[in-house]
Amino acid sequence: MFGLRAYVVTRVRGFERRLFSTNHFVGAARVAVVGGGAAGFYTAARVLAKTSNVGIDIFEQQIPPYGLVRYGVAPDHLEVKNCISKFASVAMDPRVRYFGNTRVGTQISVSDLRSVYDAVVLAYGASEDKRLGIGGEDGNSGRVGVVSARMFVAWYNGLPEAQDLHMDLTSHDTVVIVGHGNVALDCARILLAPLEHLARTDITNRALTVLAQSNIRRVEMVGRRGPLQVSFTTKELREMTKLNVDIICDRDLVERECTSPEGHAYLLHKRPLRRMMDVLLKHSVRPEDAQKEKQFHLRFLMSPAEVVYSGGQSVRFQTNVLEGLPESARAVSTNNCVDVPCAMALRSVGYASLALCGVPFDNVRRIVPNIAGRVVHNGDAVRGMYVAGWLKRGPVGVIATTMQDAYRTADALVMDLESGSISNPLASSTSSSSSTSLIDAMLAQTRVAKTRVSYDDWLRIDAHEIAVGVAHNKPREKLTSVNEMLDVIGCSKDQ
Repeated sequence: MFGLRAYVVTRVRGFERRLFSTNHFVGAARVAVVGGGAAGFYTAARVLAKTSNVGIDIFEQQIPPYGLVRYGVAPDHLEVKNCISKFASVAMDPRVRYFGNTRVGTQISVSDLRSVYDAVVLAYGASEDKRLGIGGEDGNSGRVGVVSARMFVAWYNGLPEAQDLHMDLTSHDTVVIVGHGNVALDCARILLAPLEHLARTDITNRALTVLAQSNIRRVEMVGRRGPLQVSFTTKELREMTKLNVDIICDRDLVERECTSPEGHAYLLHKRPLRRMMDVLLKHSVRPEDAQKEKQFHLRFLMSPAEVVYSGGQSVRFQTNVLEGLPESARAVSTNNCVDVPCAMALRSVGYASLALCGVPFDNVRRIVPNIAGRVVHNGDAVRGMYVAGWLKRGPVGVIATTMQDAYRTADALVMDLESGSISNPLASSTSSSSSTSLIDAMLAQTRVAKTRVSYDDWLRIDAHEIAVGVAHNKPREKLTSVNEMLDVIGCSKDQ
């Protein structure tokens, strides 16, 4: 069996509670889902819809459920969080139990789970980010260096372990963001948005206070390739056009790329990209024409080379030219350099899943190898082991993409359950009631009984956040520490 080690999580509470609700189905097929984000909940929802005789336990390292829907979606994108209502209906299904604040890999191993569950679904996402690999990235002589955009997003969204993030928004008026994706655009928008815009969202009060003291008036968002290779979408770009900021870019480059024979042919088959280029040209100005107090500068054809700490902080970029057709264009350095002074630089060049000890892992693609969601090792399927979400396909796509991906994994799982190919041999050798008690006993031995935060517990925290938020004309006021959450549900801080 494959074990799992060192899956980092917030500290946990120390009191006993009943493990199983009386509604948990005795004699049903048992499924463990590792990860309480969108991939985990969509997988559970599909399994519940396709088979009635099943019990699902969702294990999540954070106290709150929903993963990046809570801690990754921008606070001014409340409509994206509508999926939470579906996830809540899953969590309140009598066949489902939620184990928040439970550290799979430390308190309980995948090997333990596989010993008593018919199926284990790995859906814990991508909790790291890709590095730039340049000199000075980690700071120098007290300077911040390059900050993870993933952690910056987690900070303003209230993730407890991100609250001590070391940032500098006051020593200069510019922030540099390396990357041309939606996360980069989210960060730029949060940095440039007026406080009254953010104050109506569920951004944390702590983040709002820091942003109120910010001196940032300019965000430089830099990518190594050209305008036809950006990864952000029209929706996010349009949101930037609604702010009172100048959008600056090399309009001549954009027009040249769009009207070249190769670019024109490419855009004929990329209508969304064509519309986005139209939006960019309609709303952007040349650098010399910028007049507004705040500016968003979209730069192309520049790769970060190093962070320079001489008389402040700057990011040194090498300028590039493109080689090849637009769909496969390659950035080639010209060996010319441009220094961009800044208070802080953010890297936003992709998320990455963790390679976990004992679990099959592709170190190049940073995914768990699989066929249609079934985990494989050395070409052979690992019995009863599945993967969904970013851990399955890589950190790409939106929530709708994750839903369809999770459904495919769930369909494979249900097919295997119905065929009997993954029935747990230990459980099948006992009576139905004994099978249920196997899980109960195993979890009790691993201290999960003492650390679990149930979904009912979460609902009390949820109600508290909403009540405090409404009092301040916000959707909610997120609690930003484990102890604050435990206080709400009356739990001991003796971890």
